[in-house]
Amino acid sequence: MTEFERMRRGEPYTFLDPEILASLRHARKACARLNACTSLSGEDYRKALTELIPGVPESVKISPPFRCEHGNGIRIGEGSFINYGCVVFDQAPVVIGRYVKIGPCCELLTVNHPLDWRERRKPVEKALPIVIGDDVWLGGGVIVCPGVRIGARSVIAAGSVVVRDIPSDVLAAGNPAVVKRRLAPRDDMSPSPAPGNKNNCGPDDE
Repeated sequence: MTEFERMRRGEPYTFLDPEILASLRHARKACARLNACTSLSGEDYRKALTELIPGVPESVKISPPFRCEHGNGIRIGEGSFINYGCVVFDQAPVVIGRYVKIGPCCELLTVNHPLDWRERRKPVEKALPIVIGDDVWLGGGVIVCPGVRIGARSVIAAGSVVVRDIPSDVLAAGNPAVVKRRLAPRDDMSPSPAPGNKNNCGPDDE
């Protein structure tokens, strides 16, 4: 098993492995191209986004500046929007559902370091996946920690730090984030607003 495979499987891995370093370099260059775009539409923007995140749906919008470690560890569903200044550490998979709203300056962090300082001196770390369900809204500045799952349709208040799983259909807030109240589940199954609508996806200069 390669170090890259160990990384994605949630096992301890050596982050100085050549394959991992090559993936990091590719992502940095792809992020630079994306962050040079001044529009959320057009051929240059779409080319940069798909180079960074393979298979990203046409309806997904990510507002630069954006930073991630690999890009190829991110899976994001249709109609989702990521606002300015977000950071994704996708050493382990980061799965973002459909029609998710991620506010500015959020951080999705899968990687963890050893608690023992002696072990932290070694080039070894471990990553755990993050899963965000459909129709979730993360307010500005939310931090999601390794191994966390956030259930569908839930809302995480701005500035919260999510260190444990959050169920579906709740409002959670705080550091650490805790459930504050239940939200009414969507039961009409009406179509979501079309991607690109300013009320749905956020700023767009089309």
